[in-house]
Amino acid sequence: MKKLLMLLIVSASMAPSAFAQGDVEKGKTKSAQCAACHGADGNSVVAMNPKLAGQHTKYLEKQIKEFRLAAKTGGKEGRNNAVMNGMAAGLSDEDIADISAYFESQKPKAGATPEDVVAAGSKLYQGGDMERGITACIACHGPRGNGTSLSGFPDISGQHADYTKSQLEAFRSGARSNDLNGMMRDIAKRLTDEDIAVLSQYVAGLH
Repeated sequence: MKKLLMLLIVSASMAPSAFAQGDVEKGKTKSAQCAACHGADGNSVVAMNPKLAGQHTKYLEKQIKEFRLAAKTGGKEGRNNAVMNGMAAGLSDEDIADISAYFESQKPKAGATPEDVVAAGSKLYQGGDMERGITACIACHGPRGNGTSLSGFPDISGQHADYTKSQLEAFRSGARSNDLNGMMRDIAKRLTDEDIAVLSQYVAGLH
């Protein structure tokens, strides 16, 4: 029994950690190639390019690795995006960890919610719609849209409405399919165009 325990300890110490932390300073240098679309500090100014500042490292690593996988499989696996596939193709696991750590360390800039969608957005985000089988967004993303690092649920607070809208539409159509257990696809397929527009604008002001 003691030999077995010792073997397990040695094996664990030799295996690369799945939770290895990236180097923020190295990530700052390596993220230079990301600045054109996402901004030097992860606060993109183009509404269709997501803000990465403050996003959970675990989530960022997952997305970049899946872009890299899509590049290697011709889009058959992973998360397929023509631009991001090319950007991620040459990155090592260490590069990805460093870049993700850097963006998580940056302070996100707050967005705003139009007054005319606050009531409807709040109702759907916080309460969902049981009659249509729509789970409340707050269940996974929290009251302020911050998500949680351990669960892998992303921080969607303050995100550009245009980007959020495009992703909900992609989940709804199945064009994006890298969500955990298909949860986002299941929810998004129940959303109308109006639902998506309202939610996208509503979360833009959460922070």
